Amino acid sequence: MAINFDNALGVHQYSLGVRAQRAEVLSSNIANANTPHYKAQDVNFDAAMQAAKSRQQGLSMTKTTDKHFDLAALTQQHVQYRVPNQPDTGDGNTVDMQQEQSAFMQNTLEYQMSLGFLEGKFNGMRKALTGN
Repeated sequence: MAINFDNALGVHQYSLGVRAQRAEVLSSNIANANTPHYKAQDVNFDAAMQAAKSRQQGLSMTKTTDKHFDLAALTQQHVQYRVPNQPDTGDGNTVDMQQEQSAFMQNTLEYQMSLGFLEGKFNGMRKALTGN
């Protein structure tokens, strides 16, 4: 009997990819905190997870010929500009370092938590296969 990894791993395989993309977006915000006119962005996590779960292979396979694949990042379409919490400082930059660092730390903890859940799933499958 074949193992269906979508059923075996659950939602954690998708959340790992979405959280990795969100970490990239948040780190870009932190890196551009002093860049004039830079607009802070974030990933719409709920929409990205729904899109990830609805796709069977995880990739959008739009192609113009049989030899071309669309390998765009899964959550790139779910990156949105963040509404600033504080007034403009005069340079047009909307990055709030405290908010970015807090969001990055929370995302990192949730990423590690998803890794832990996946590790538990794989350990359970290994036990089922080996009997140990």
